[in-house]
Amino acid sequence: RGDWKVEAVTGLAVGDMSAKRSAPGDSESGERKRGKKAAAAAGGGGPADLTKLIQLRKVMETEDELPALTSLGLKDEVIQVDEMDDPDVKTAIEEVMLEIAASILAGRGFGFKIPSRTSTSQLYVSQLDRMVLKKVLKDRVFANTSQVRKTTITTRVLELIHQVVSKQIHITKRDLFYTDVKLFGKQEESDSVLDDIACMIGCTRTSLNVVASDKGVVVGRVTFLEDGDHIDCTKMGVGGKAIPALVHKITNIKSDAQFILLVEKDAAFMRLAEDRFYNKYPCIIVTGKGQPDVASRLFLRMLKQSLKIPILALMDSDPHGIRIMCTYMKSSKAMSYDSDSLATGDIKWLGVRPSDLNKYKIPEQCRLDMDEKDIKEATTLLDSDFIIKNSQWVQEIEMMIKMKKKAEIQALSSFGFQYLTEEYLPAKIKAGDWI
Repeated sequence: RGDWKVEAVTGLAVGDMSAKRSAPGDSESGERKRGKKAAAAAGGGGPADLTKLIQLRKVMETEDELPALTSLGLKDEVIQVDEMDDPDVKTAIEEVMLEIAASILAGRGFGFKIPSRTSTSQLYVSQLDRMVLKKVLKDRVFANTSQVRKTTITTRVLELIHQVVSKQIHITKRDLFYTDVKLFGKQEESDSVLDDIACMIGCTRTSLNVVASDKGVVVGRVTFLEDGDHIDCTKMGVGGKAIPALVHKITNIKSDAQFILLVEKDAAFMRLAEDRFYNKYPCIIVTGKGQPDVASRLFLRMLKQSLKIPILALMDSDPHGIRIMCTYMKSSKAMSYDSDSLATGDIKWLGVRPSDLNKYKIPEQCRLDMDEKDIKEATTLLDSDFIIKNSQWVQEIEMMIKMKKKAEIQALSSFGFQYLTEEYLPAKIKAGDWI
C-alpha cells in the first residue's frame, strides 16, 4: 500500500509537471519548440545520418599531402626545430656553454643569440597552411643592464634543463619555477625562456623534458597504449581520460570513429560524454578546456595523422573561440617555431557560428553584446592571412561584427539541456553544415 501511494503521488507530480511544461503560452515550452523546429528545418531528427561525413572522408583521401618546408626554398629563412632525444639535447646545451666560456676567456663577455618570437617575426606559409617563425636573431647579453636579468634566467634554465635530460626524467613547468622562485619572480618568466631555449638549440619544446600539468581530456571510440597500459576511452565515465603530458608515450592508436569532435569547453564536453554522444555518432571527443596546452595539440595531431578522419570544431560564437580554433589549426604565435608538430590543419568549423544565431533562433537574452575589445579582436582576425583565404570564414566574422553579438555553446541549453546532443549536432552533421 505504501509503494502504491508513492507511485500514485509520483505519477500525479510527473503528470502535473508535464502538463505545466506543455501548457499553452509557457515561455520555456515555446523556446524549446522553436529550437526543435529550427533544428528539424536544418536537417535534424531521426537516426544518425553520416552520409556527408563519409563524403568528406573520401575527399580527404584524395587530397595531396602538404609539402615539406625544405621543398619551398625557405630552409635558410625560417627557424626549424626537430625532436631530439636526451643525449642530443644535453650535447646541444654543452656546445652553447662552451661557446660562452670561450667568449668570456676572450674578454668579450657572454650572451646568447636568441630567435625573435615577436609578431613581426611570424610568417604564414599558405602552401603549408600554418604559421612559421622567420630566422631573426637578437642578442641577449649579460653586460646590458636592461638584459642582465633575462640573460641570468636563460643561463639558469639551461643549467636546470641540462640536469633534467642528464637524468632522463621529466618535470613540470611549475617544478622548474620553484627551483629558483627569487630569480624567476613569476612563472611566465621561466616559461617564456623555455621557448627561447628550444628555438636556440633547435629542438621541440617537449624535447626539453619540461611539461605542463594535464589539462586536456578525451572520451569516445578510441583505444591506445599509454606507456604499455591499455586505455579504452569508451570506459572513462563522464569525466573522460586526461590527455597525458607525455604524449610520446601513446602508441598503437585504434578506432572505428568516423570523425573527431573538438570541443572548446569542459561544460559542453561533459554534456556530450554523459549523453554518450559517441555511441550514436561514432566519434572521438577532445577538449583542451579553453586555450589548449601543448599536450592537447600534440594529441589531436597524432589522432589526425594516425586515423585520417575529419575534425569538426565546436566553439563559442565569439572571437576568443575562433582564436582557440586557429591555435589548433595554425599554431600560436608564441610557438610558431614548433608548428610542424603542433598544428593540425583542415579543421572544419561546425559551430556555434554567427549565422547559427538566427538559423537556430537563439533567444535574444542568450546573445551577449560584444564590447570594444571583442570587436577589435574580430577585426584583427579578418586581417589574418589564413582567415582571408577562406571566404566563408570571412563572411561569418563580418556577420559577427555587424550584429555585435556573441554566444556561448551553452546558449543552446535554452531549448533544453540535451538540445546540443539530440537536435543541434545531429542537424549539423546530417546537413554537412561545416566550413
